[in-house]
Amino acid sequence: MNLFSNISTLERALDYSSLKQKVISQNIANVDTPNYKAKDVSFKDVFQNELDMTFKTNRTDSRHLDFSTGTSQSPAIVTQQNVQYNNNGNSVDMDKEMSDLATNQIYYNAMIERVNGQFSTLQSVIRGGK
Repeated sequence: MNLFSNISTLERALDYSSLKQKVISQNIANVDTPNYKAKDVSFKDVFQNELDMTFKTNRTDSRHLDFSTGTSQSPAIVTQQNVQYNNNGNSVDMDKEMSDLATNQIYYNAMIERVNGQFSTLQSVIRGGK
């Protein structure tokens, strides 16, 4: 188990959470802007990217599936085009945005705790288990 790869994976999770926070904040800030369409961060692409990077495969036969893509993509920001909640064409749902904000904050705090745990483990290893 490589501790440094775990930290880099957690770092990417924190990057995702930070981007999601910015997108949610932008949606909330534009709640009264006419024709503003709410945005969201595509988790599916981030998750698939993590799976691609996490699973190291060795193809021993040409008939085996190749799981390694080798591409690294950043999270995609998706705009909801055909949704309208207000008469002015705005598609921001404040209840959903506030719920997403709370969910993202919990996720971010959990990732910070995991990073702190990884560094505590490293400190313990460096000190020789003392």
